[in-house]
Amino acid sequence: MVLLMVFALGCEREAPEQIRFGLSSGIVTLDPRFVTDATSSRLCRLIYDQLVKFDESFRPIPSLADWELESPTQYVFTLLGDKQFHDGRLLTALDVAATYESILEPQTASPHRSSLDLIEEISTRGDKQIVFKLKRSEPLFPGLLTIGILPQASAAKSNKETLGKIIGSGPFRVLGKWSDKRIILQRMLDEREISFEVTKDQTVRALRMVNGELDILQGGLAPEIAAWLDEQDGITTRQQAGTTFTYLGLNIQDEYLSQTKIRRALAHGINKAELADRLFVGRARLAKSIFTPEHWVYDNNLEGYEFDPEKAKILLSEAGFSKQNPLRLSYKTSSDLFRLRVATVIQHQLANIGVEVKIQSYDWGTFYGDIKAGRFQLYSLSWVGLKLPDIFRYVFHGDSLPPNGANRGQYLSPVVDDLIESAEAAKTIEEKVPIYRKIQQQILADLPYVPLWYEDHVIVQRDDIRGYNVGLDGNFDSLVNVQRSSIR
Repeated sequence: MVLLMVFALGCEREAPEQIRFGLSSGIVTLDPRFVTDATSSRLCRLIYDQLVKFDESFRPIPSLADWELESPTQYVFTLLGDKQFHDGRLLTALDVAATYESILEPQTASPHRSSLDLIEEISTRGDKQIVFKLKRSEPLFPGLLTIGILPQASAAKSNKETLGKIIGSGPFRVLGKWSDKRIILQRMLDEREISFEVTKDQTVRALRMVNGELDILQGGLAPEIAAWLDEQDGITTRQQAGTTFTYLGLNIQDEYLSQTKIRRALAHGINKAELADRLFVGRARLAKSIFTPEHWVYDNNLEGYEFDPEKAKILLSEAGFSKQNPLRLSYKTSSDLFRLRVATVIQHQLANIGVEVKIQSYDWGTFYGDIKAGRFQLYSLSWVGLKLPDIFRYVFHGDSLPPNGANRGQYLSPVVDDLIESAEAAKTIEEKVPIYRKIQQQILADLPYVPLWYEDHVIVQRDDIRGYNVGLDGNFDSLVNVQRSSIR
């Protein structure tokens, strides 16, 4: 009997050692119907499966399901294989329909409802097929179906109720209780645990890495801190191209910034290459459009605004400003030290062309509230994870002034509005492409914002971590393959 017990203990499989992932921002929600922040969105991709994903050029491709267009306004999605939820139940067409019907229900108050408003009706055909009837033809519709699928019973519950027991079908399940500061996910394949731990202060986060309390960091680090970490024993820092688009926002209804000459003067007065080299240590690509060159709608013929201080001074002079009568503007930013440094360098560069910039720094809540309310002249923010060109309507259409969208600078262009509507009315993706490229050209000419750069993803990891790579959009998907080597 004793021998049998010893044999049983000896055969018991040892659980893989936990991998600790440091996060720079808190976890807001794990209900995919309500996710809007980058951290929660990336975690939900690990917990839930989606009908559709994107390829490297950001074109929609099948994930849980493939699709066919039965008529100009009707898509039929067919589930691939037999996917199970983490509790063992089979994922069926009813679960998919319930998830999307819940999002479309006004009482749910999902932030994704407006983007799916073109759905007129959802029905199912057996366990495998979901039929989406649309109000109008939309070739890009499959790209909207990237929300994680909930079990039918969970989709009938509120956000607060679903957070008590999270059930997905993705490569990771939630282990135990979680909070906005920590969550443990267990990989279904081999029971490997990944502990996501929030440490908002980047210096403390870096010290935890050095002290062996964390194994992987991604983003949220000033370049000098990342460089310092790279010098530490047992730690490697590397970078990968990203799509996070940073821009200088402008209030187009402002007395001065309503003038195209002044906006163009600012664009010529900012030395983006110097900013990228000095502040990002080369870890950024200069931008001309909201989309990166990898995207299928990107226009390779876009001509940006080269750094030309003399031309900037001429444009300001034509607008009535000079050293004796300088243009004075305020620049709002968050209290993040790195973003303050970016603002300070821009302030210095614009001073060289005769623009006096006053920096106003606030905590994130106050800063973002002011931006959404239009209380600014200049500000800087970033768009994260952009994939579909419907962003043009959300950011630039005249109907998208807050709270109906993110046209925060109150850019009003009948030309761009018409182009956006023409692109939406186009029957095929091939017909849409040239229109979207015209939109980019017109926006660059009008300058409702000054495009700055696409920030690279900076990854810091211990030398014994293998297999972690970051997608262009910064997702955590490769944690499916990450391992810890035996050499430590």
